[in-house]
Amino acid sequence: MEGLAAFLINLPQSTKRRADMEARLALLGLPYTLVPGVDGRAEWDPLSSTVDAAEFSRLNGREITPGDVGCYHAHLSVWRAFLDTDASVALVMEGDVVFHSDFLPALTEAVRVRDHWDYLQLNKIRAKQPVRQAYVGPWQLNTYLGPATGCGAYLITRDLAQRLLPRMLPIRRPIDHELDRNHVHAFRHYGLEPFPSHVDDGGESTINAMNVSGTRKRKWYLRLPSYAARIGNSFGKARYLIRTGAFFGGSARL
Repeated sequence: MEGLAAFLINLPQSTKRRADMEARLALLGLPYTLVPGVDGRAEWDPLSSTVDAAEFSRLNGREITPGDVGCYHAHLSVWRAFLDTDASVALVMEGDVVFHSDFLPALTEAVRVRDHWDYLQLNKIRAKQPVRQAYVGPWQLNTYLGPATGCGAYLITRDLAQRLLPRMLPIRRPIDHELDRNHVHAFRHYGLEPFPSHVDDGGESTINAMNVSGTRKRKWYLRLPSYAARIGNSFGKARYLIRTGAFFGGSARL
C-alpha cells in the first residue's frame, strides 16, 4: 500500500503471540516490520529515569508498573523506526490483534484519506461519546468527547510522530492515555467505526506484561486528583473540539 509502513510489536519471549500474528498477517498479505517489545521489568533500571512516578500515581490513582513503562517505550521505538523510512503513514500493531474481514478495505480507505486525520484508532479499549466527522466508504470517521483509549492497532502520520516524540517523556500516563490528550498536543485523534479489528489478549497484554486490575490502587481519597484529571481532560477535549469546529460534527463523504 503506497505510503504505508506496518510495524508489529512483540516481546521476544511471546513466541505463541508472534506465531499467531504472523499467520494473521500472512493471510492479509500485509508486509510488516517486527519491532521487539520492551520488557519493562528487565529494563527497569535504565528506563526508570524516564518516569515521573509520583505524577503517574497522582494522575492515574495507581502506581506505575514495569509493563506501563515497557509498553510506552515500545511504541516510541516504533515511531522512531517509522521516521527512518520514507513512508508517510505507519500502521502500528500490538501482538494480540484480531483482524475483521473488512480490515484491508478499511485500511486502504483510511490511508486514502490520510490528509483528514493525524492519529486513527482501528480498535479500542474505550471510544466514548463519538462525534462523527465524515463518512469514509461504509465507515464513520469519529472524534470523541469521552475517553478514547487503546493502542492495539492504529495509524499515525509522519508529521505527528515527529511532533510527539520530543514531548512524550517523562512518562506520566499510559501511552494510550497520553495519546488521548489531543487538546494538549493539538492533533486530530479519530477512530474508524465500526472498528475493523479488536484485541484478544486473554485478559492480559503481553506487550504490557501486566494486568492493571492486579496493581495496587491508592486509597479512595488519594485517587481524587486522578478523578479531577479525567474531568479536566474531558473539558479540555471539548474546548479543543469546539475551537477547531470538530465538536459540531460533519457528514461529508470523503
